[in-house]
Amino acid sequence: MHRLPKLTSAPVLGGAFVVLTVLAATGPLRGLDHDLQAYWSRRYTPNWHDFLDAVPNAVAGQAVCLPVLAAVAIWLALRHRTWHPVLIALAAEAAFYAGIGGLKVLLARSSPAVGDGSFFSGGFFVHGSYGIAYPSGHAAEAVLIYGAAAYLLRTYAHPDSRMRTRTFWVVLLIAAGAVAVSFYLGFHWPTDLVGGLLAGGLLLRLLVNTDRALTARAQRRSGQTGLSVPRSSASTIR
Repeated sequence: MHRLPKLTSAPVLGGAFVVLTVLAATGPLRGLDHDLQAYWSRRYTPNWHDFLDAVPNAVAGQAVCLPVLAAVAIWLALRHRTWHPVLIALAAEAAFYAGIGGLKVLLARSSPAVGDGSFFSGGFFVHGSYGIAYPSGHAAEAVLIYGAAAYLLRTYAHPDSRMRTRTFWVVLLIAAGAVAVSFYLGFHWPTDLVGGLLAGGLLLRLLVNTDRALTARAQRRSGQTGLSVPRSSASTIR
């Protein structure tokens, strides 16, 4: 656990994402993508396909994760009488659309439904959502949106070490579940899913680092303890 902050630093996550993207785009990982990708649910559990798509797969979608983040942010904002949690929630959502959405449109990778996984191969204007598969939005949301909710809880609810560990594992399990379900349904190439985890983690780390830096600056200027992100709580997110 002590190595986790270093492994989830912005340079490490950003570097890993760049390396993965280059390997997926230039071919070295293309064969592995094709070997592992299949519509496994339709092959082995066809009667469960629609349920898996509508329920477990939806946990990492906007219809579920955004209301969860909003509820956490609004509850903490009312409880502590500050707009800061709401601003963090808005920043996380903006980071998702600008960061993950921007990468999807820019890289324009075809999904298994319409192509061979080539990058810059038509994109949104040719294939719609099937032309912007990389990085996976569900995988990224699982880390970024639920991670932002966990960050707010750790900052404002002052949980003990056991509860902080539980929030970490909850986010980890949601992310792992999103990847597993999406892979089993065959909606993405495997590197899409790994790329989504890395990109979502990178945006979460940048969000947290920026919030801490701004809070520390405000504390120095005011000369008193800040109310937005107490130093003792800000250091708990890992």
